Amino acid sequence: MLKATVSSVLALSLLAAAGCGKEQPPPAPAPAAPAAPAESAQPHPMPTGAPAAEVDLSGIARADGGKTVAEVYAEKDGLADATVVVRGKVVKTNAQIMGKNWLHVRDGSGEEGTNDLTVTTSGTLPNVGDTVVVTGKVSLNKDFGMGYQYPVIIEDGEVTVE
Repeated sequence: MLKATVSSVLALSLLAAAGCGKEQPPPAPAPAAPAAPAESAQPHPMPTGAPAAEVDLSGIARADGGKTVAEVYAEKDGLADATVVVRGKVVKTNAQIMGKNWLHVRDGSGEEGTNDLTVTTSGTLPNVGDTVVVTGKVSLNKDFGMGYQYPVIIEDGEVTVE
């Protein structure tokens, strides 16, 4: 009786491995992921991947003794680890990522890639559209992993809503 059971199990295993005698089509190869063109890579992706809000950037005056967003980018090497003051409007916010509030500030200066300044703060998160004055230390080439790289960022900024 044991021989019949072992033989039956072995026969069933062989049939299952062979597909019960039916010819099965070969599995389809997995589709290759399309290669993204290099020019579509963002220098510093937004934390949620969402685009910045359309906010009216007209009429934003430079802060007293401050810099424009474009000037921070243009002078970044000389501003590394220096404290700067920037006035602009909040175009994007993210609350409590890595223990900090994140915002993106624009003032209408600069071109794509040099017109959006990322700021982290432990203070209250302003609303999108608020005009703010940011005071904080410029950091360069920050890599937080997972593709979140920032050529210029103000970390631990003090943000005042006007």
